[in-house]
Amino acid sequence: MVLAISVEGVHKRYGDKQALAGLDLEVAPGTVHAVLGPNGAGKTTAVRIMTTLLRHDEGVVRVAGRDVRKDPAAVRSRIGLLGQHAALDEELAGRQNLEMFGRLHHLGARRAGQRADELLERFGLADTGRKAVKQYSGGMRRRLDLAASLITDPQVLFLDEPTTGLDPRGRAEVWSAVRSLVGGGTTVLLTTQYLEEADQLADRIALIDGGRVAAEGTADELKALVGADRIVVVLRDAARLAEAARLLPDPTVDPDTLTLSFPVEDRMAGLSRTLRTLQDAGIEAADLAVRRPTLDEVFLQLTDREEVAA
Repeated sequence: MVLAISVEGVHKRYGDKQALAGLDLEVAPGTVHAVLGPNGAGKTTAVRIMTTLLRHDEGVVRVAGRDVRKDPAAVRSRIGLLGQHAALDEELAGRQNLEMFGRLHHLGARRAGQRADELLERFGLADTGRKAVKQYSGGMRRRLDLAASLITDPQVLFLDEPTTGLDPRGRAEVWSAVRSLVGGGTTVLLTTQYLEEADQLADRIALIDGGRVAAEGTADELKALVGADRIVVVLRDAARLAEAARLLPDPTVDPDTLTLSFPVEDRMAGLSRTLRTLQDAGIEAADLAVRRPTLDEVFLQLTDREEVAA
C-alpha cells in the first residue's frame, strides 16, 4: 500500500530551538489522521513541511507518493490546505469565490464554473451560492472555505483547526462535510484544539510532544494507555453510601455527590455485577454508568502539562 503521507526521521531547528526531533508519521489513504499536541510541540512546523511551505533539515517526507523536497510542485498539485482563517472575499457570492479559486488554479472559465456548482451542491450550499459570503453563517463560511480547498480535487487535504471559533451547529456542519470527503476517498490530516473533534473524526491520532510522536493509535487505544474503564454509581440515599462502599470493589467515594466509582476490565459484566449487588442489598441507584477515559486525560498524562491545547 502506498501511504498518503510518510514522514521519516524529520528534524527542524529554528536557531537553537529544536522544533522537530525525529518525527515519524504514517497516514493511510482514505483516512482521517488527527495530530494533537501542546503549544510548541511542533504541529504547525510539521504541517508546513508536509505542505511544502517550509524546508526540513533532515529526514524524508512524502505526500501523495512524492518527495516534498525533490518534487514540491507535484506535491502542491495533489494537496489542499485549509488554514485557521477563512480565505474568502466576503463581498463576492459563494459561487464567485469558488470560480475565482478555480481561475487561480488555472481552470478555464467554463470548467471553473462547473467545478463551483459541483462543490456548492456537494457541501449543501447550492441554494445560497449567489448570496454574498458576508450573509453566510459561520458554519456555511467554513464549508465554503472547505469547498475552495477542494477546487482541484486533491488526494490529500490538510485541515488546520477547521472549526476554531464555530458554535456547536457550525462544528457539526464541518464534521459532516469532512466525513463525506473521506467517504469519497480523500485523505485528511487534521490538527485541532478540540479533543472531542479528534475523537469524533479521526481513524488514528498522533500525539506530538517535544517534536516527536509521543503516542499514536485509535482513540480507544490511546484511552487504554491511561487506565481501565470505571463504573460510576450515584446513590439516591446518602445514608446507604457507607454500606455501598463496603459492597463494591474498593471504590473511590465522593460523599458530596453520593458517587462511588471503581475500575473494571469487562464493562458489561461489571455493570451487571454492580446492579445485582445493589439490588440484592436494596440500595437504590439514581444513576449507573460506565465512564471511559477521555482524550483530555490521555493528553494531560502523556504530555505532563497543565493545560490542554492542540
